[in-house]
Amino acid sequence: MNWEQLLSLKRQGDTSKRLRKEQDDTRLGFEVDYDRIIFSAAFRSLQDKTQVIPLSKTDFVHTRLTHSLEVSVVGRSIGRLVGKKIIEKYPYLKEVHGFHMNDFGAIVAAASLAHDIGNPPFGHSGEKAIGEYFAIGNGSRFKDQMTPKQWQDLIDFEGNANGFSVLTGTRPGIEGGLRISYATLGAFMKYPKESLPKKPTKNIADKKYGFFQNDKAFFEDVAGELGLIANKTGDDIGFERHPLAYLVEAADDICYTIIDFEDGINLGLVSEDYALEYLIKLVKDTIDTAKYKTLTTREDRISYLRALAIGNLINDAVRVFVENEEAILAGKFPYALTDKSKYKAQMDDIIKLSIKNIYQSREVIEKELTGYQIINTLLDKFIQAYNNNINGNATNYDKLLLRILPEKHHHEKESVYERLLHICHFVSLLTDGNALLYYRTILGYKD
Repeated sequence: MNWEQLLSLKRQGDTSKRLRKEQDDTRLGFEVDYDRIIFSAAFRSLQDKTQVIPLSKTDFVHTRLTHSLEVSVVGRSIGRLVGKKIIEKYPYLKEVHGFHMNDFGAIVAAASLAHDIGNPPFGHSGEKAIGEYFAIGNGSRFKDQMTPKQWQDLIDFEGNANGFSVLTGTRPGIEGGLRISYATLGAFMKYPKESLPKKPTKNIADKKYGFFQNDKAFFEDVAGELGLIANKTGDDIGFERHPLAYLVEAADDICYTIIDFEDGINLGLVSEDYALEYLIKLVKDTIDTAKYKTLTTREDRISYLRALAIGNLINDAVRVFVENEEAILAGKFPYALTDKSKYKAQMDDIIKLSIKNIYQSREVIEKELTGYQIINTLLDKFIQAYNNNINGNATNYDKLLLRILPEKHHHEKESVYERLLHICHFVSLLTDGNALLYYRTILGYKD
């Protein structure tokens, strides 16, 4: 892979090449990506989607929206620091093509902003609920009506693949979705493969999948334009990662490790003594002990340590990337950057404690149980109504139900796979609150 190709400004539908040196620096294409994402309805919906802790119980922990904004800030910093090193190593990128270090930051910031845009309501349990509806629930009756890869898309419903659809999906009058630059789409695609074969290798790029069968043709177009390295044979499609996808992943890993931990501390799920012990291990080389001793509240102490920890992890992620940049360009770095971090043991300790005290807390489990029931009901009712309507045997109840479906979801789909994916897409874009409202309306509990 080469950086000139990887930094492509092309957008879906372009008929001529976009050159960096001809860009207006007051309205740079990569920054336009950021703007389009942040003004999108799908991004706004993240304000009412659970990160870890249910929204109804507290007002100071993170939602998907605040998490995404923070990942974007961290990603921008990592991207700029890496960009500085890359421009120094390959000066022709600036001298001949006009690229700057901030371009790297803008790409990673935009991709990081969008990294959770396809996640269903109720956290990661929302993905599992959709998948299990088809694998072992009422949706299993559709298995014989689609190909193995289409079926795998449904039973392993994946927020990353759904996010690619959100960013690129075409509907009448909206060609190419948000029309994000190919460079940003490449950085967004942490798992540039289809749903089968499932986890064929231990390569981090094969851990999950990144696009639905519906989006395969455009995905291949993006991969080809960027010069990604194919790593599958025969009828299977998969590629090595875009190098900047490693930076997006690192920003996400840093934020959820440290900031979910901070939320757990603020909620009292993790004691301050544990918190200080774990965080100080991350910052012992950079902490200003005199300043730290002046902080009199738990919140200020934790905030100070959190900021230092994130700073250290950013610098270490940059170090790992720069040291392995040539292997990454050659498609020979099958790890996450944090896997090779000098702080890996400390991060693993924090994650282990978070799983025990936060992710498996009663409050979180109750949220996930509620989410399963809501998502199963919505899928069941809307899939039945949608299919009955297209098959010409809709009941009056079906017709009433479809009237509350948002207008942009009224388009008819030809195949069973497309219909099922269409309803999954609708449910996935609901906020936690809207999903609950639809559920209560369907069951007659609205008032």
